[in-house]
Amino acid sequence: MLVLYSDVSENDAPTIIYEGSHIDVAKLLSKQGDFGLSFMELASKLDKLPKRREVYATGKAGTVYLCHPFIVHSAQPHRGTIPKFMAQPPLLLRGELSISDSAVGYTPVEQAIRLALE
Repeated sequence: MLVLYSDVSENDAPTIIYEGSHIDVAKLLSKQGDFGLSFMELASKLDKLPKRREVYATGKAGTVYLCHPFIVHSAQPHRGTIPKFMAQPPLLLRGELSISDSAVGYTPVEQAIRLALE
């Protein structure tokens, strides 16, 4: 989640979200097998992903962006005059992530990963 605690305009260093990048990350991770990649290993490969449209996380205080955990996002310089206050608390899954052989169905996060790998 990206939680805005202050109003954030395009001048107030909004987080840049790379639209659709969760698809690229899912494909990248699927090639790594059960061990996956550490955060730093994954980060070192992000510049090789396809270029994606940049979306800015702007809004009024209280706006919450609920993002897929694989979404690529980044900071940028602050060009405004008022400090930006935001947080990125996790929204954890209730159980273990499963993208195959589920007897009870798939969460929206799991469904998005499955679609990316089709």
